[in-house]
Amino acid sequence: MFRSPVKESEPPLPLLITGIAGVAGYNAFHFFRARYGDRVIGTRRAANWLLRGEGIVACDTHDADGLKRLFDMHQFASVLSCDGTCALKSCELDPPMAWRVNVLGIENLLEVVEATTRLVHLSVDLVFSGSGAGDLNEDDATDPVTVYGKTMEQSEQLVLQERPDACVLRISLPMGVSFNGHAGAIDWIQSRFIKNKPATLYFDEVRTPTYTDCLNFTLSTILANDLCGLFHAGGPRKLSLYEIAQIVNRVGGYRASLLMGCDRSEAGPMPPRAGDVSLDSARLTKMLGFSPFDPWPFTAEFVPTDRDWHQERPVGEKGCPELLQEILYSNPQRASGIVS
Repeated sequence: MFRSPVKESEPPLPLLITGIAGVAGYNAFHFFRARYGDRVIGTRRAANWLLRGEGIVACDTHDADGLKRLFDMHQFASVLSCDGTCALKSCELDPPMAWRVNVLGIENLLEVVEATTRLVHLSVDLVFSGSGAGDLNEDDATDPVTVYGKTMEQSEQLVLQERPDACVLRISLPMGVSFNGHAGAIDWIQSRFIKNKPATLYFDEVRTPTYTDCLNFTLSTILANDLCGLFHAGGPRKLSLYEIAQIVNRVGGYRASLLMGCDRSEAGPMPPRAGDVSLDSARLTKMLGFSPFDPWPFTAEFVPTDRDWHQERPVGEKGCPELLQEILYSNPQRASGIVS
């Protein structure tokens, strides 16, 4: 709930954004850095030396001493917590690693943040198994099928218990650029097609993707206000992973034969896969007073109608990586200066 009316203002500064190697954190860091300059600091894991730049600090959240030194140095007034390892197979093979990054890191963060520090924490839709019909709301029971989902569930509960004034957002697939060109959903799929390699995606794993453009604006609004509690932050359009790959394939102008599809039951047991984990974000929309997310993709003509849709290439339609950049990585509505 809000303790005061939503208002347009800047978040408390300085701002720390943890976990900027992920798509959500990476795009949020550049969004806030462009607005507030050196009053925004982002952290990446110490071993991730490829991610460098102004305002980027090597600091593992599971390193309690290093995290405390960082807070002592900058006296952060707000924190956007995006850290976590989402590598499903790695988490299954090494549960202690997943716990160290996804749970211990949050425990340490909660130890060093001041009681007055504004805290917004990102969780994920994979705290659900997706065994039902989707459209999951905040009152639905969590039942993750992966180590990743289980540790993310633990971390969100830690935040809710220790900091009832914090806001926890369960996000779905954030659609934007990644720092290394293959960390995000679009990047990974496109990286296969660029190399003329096949990509196999699931017909029955369903998500509610969001443009990072929309997510950044939503995070800015929430950080600047006092919305607290648990909220779902998924987009309004439900898509299977296969449908997402169809869109990338056709909009990018890649060979249709490179895309393969199957049900989760036909895949191997490692890692386990969730089903329909589409999120119902009505509660967040109601609290904000506006719809925070445009559908991804924004243009309805690029939404698949059947499993062969990506093979259709109407005369005059010229898919290319540049078009993909314009309408899949970026929300054309916001790029044009029009905000719905």
